[in-house]
Amino acid sequence: MKKKTYQFGILAERITILFLRLKGYKILAWRYKTYFGEIDIVASKGKVVAFIEVKARKSKINFEEVVRPRQIQRVKKAAEFFISRHKKFHNHQIRFDLVVVGSLLWPKHYKNFWE
Repeated sequence: MKKKTYQFGILAERITILFLRLKGYKILAWRYKTYFGEIDIVASKGKVVAFIEVKARKSKINFEEVVRPRQIQRVKKAAEFFISRHKKFHNHQIRFDLVVVGSLLWPKHYKNFWE
């Protein structure tokens, strides 16, 4: 991965964290790594725990290519691992979201992007 692409991705994640906090979310983890894979952001709001994939794109988005099935499976397994390690969230609703940050750096939040 090119350095500029990596830096844009990190910037997009930081912008997303600020965006989510302004919307009332509590950030539980950023770049949460497990044996199964990494979750960009884990956040909660009320009785919902959201596992959020952040995509930084400078061009038009093709949603079929944004999050591939294999990546979805990795995130789901990592989410199961997170919940198993954090018992206080066992009774919470689990949601998988997508946030896309474009060239204007304004996040677009898609709740329940996949199940």
